[in-house]
This record gives sequence, C-alpha cells and structure tokens, in this order.
Amino acid sequence: MSREFTVSDSVVVNADASELYDAISDPTKMGSWSPENLGAVVLEPRDSAYVGMTFDGRNKRGRAQWITRSTVTVADPGKAFEFRVHAIGVKTPRIKAANATWRYDFESIPGGTKVTETWTDDRRKWPDALAFVFDKIVTSGKTFPQFQRRNIAKTLANLQKHYA
Repeated sequence: MSREFTVSDSVVVNADASELYDAISDPTKMGSWSPENLGAVVLEPRDSAYVGMTFDGRNKRGRAQWITRSTVTVADPGKAFEFRVHAIGVKTPRIKAANATWRYDFESIPGGTKVTETWTDDRRKWPDALAFVFDKIVTSGKTFPQFQRRNIAKTLANLQKHYA
C-alpha cells in the first residue's frame, strides 16, 4: 500500500472570507477550533500574518503534549493561508525536520465562504514502512492521513459552529 501524502476537506461558513482569514491566520486562535492544537506563540508578532512569520504551537493528543515550530509560507488575505511545520519537541522544538504543511483556502460563495483545509505530509524522506509503523503508534492504530481527515473534519465543524 502506497502512502497518501495529502488530505483535505471543505465546509461553508457563514462569514466573509476576510473575517475567516483573519481568524485562521492568527495561530494564537487555532486552539479554538483544532482538536489537537492548544494555541501558539508568534515569535515576532505584527498586526497580521506575513510570509516568514514563525510561531511555536502547543499541541496535545491524549496524555502526549509537544511543541512545534512553524513558518508561514502563504499569507494572502481573504484567499489563502499556509504554514510549514519544520521542528518538534516535548518542551521546545529541538528536532528539526520536515513534518507537515497546513493550508487554508477561502472562496467567497453565496451564503458565506467555502473554507478548505489541507494537510500535506512533508516526511517524504521517511521509508513507507517506518512511516506506517510510527503513524499507527502515535495515532492509536491509524495512518496520519486517516487521522488528519478526522482532525480536519472536527476543525472545520468547530469553525462552522463558531460562526453559525
């Protein structure tokens, strides 16, 4: 079985694209929607997201907690926001390695905004067998694509509920 490297889902949210972009592009607020993220600290804050902005995210899955370091790669207000996770650790993001890319696309449509969340596995250098074993250990028996599909669905549902 070959690895799946990208999963995404979409939902229509009753808010305009600019408002949703502003909320999602502020990593300190992600904990309001994500089932794993507890929020973040922006290392060099400004009024809004910008390409090159770096932040440390706090995450929790069951009893496990960890910190990730991410850098914003796309900051197009009202249209797209993307960041790459490139370091991870228990108390500080010490282990530097490609991890994942998260992207949010915003499309204005009648009735609100179609928000698409996409996760891409950036662990391209990992052998498939190692990735499958690691994934199943840290996700209680799932692959990361299976696990992230569920997380994306929960995040989007929480976002939609927040703006209902």
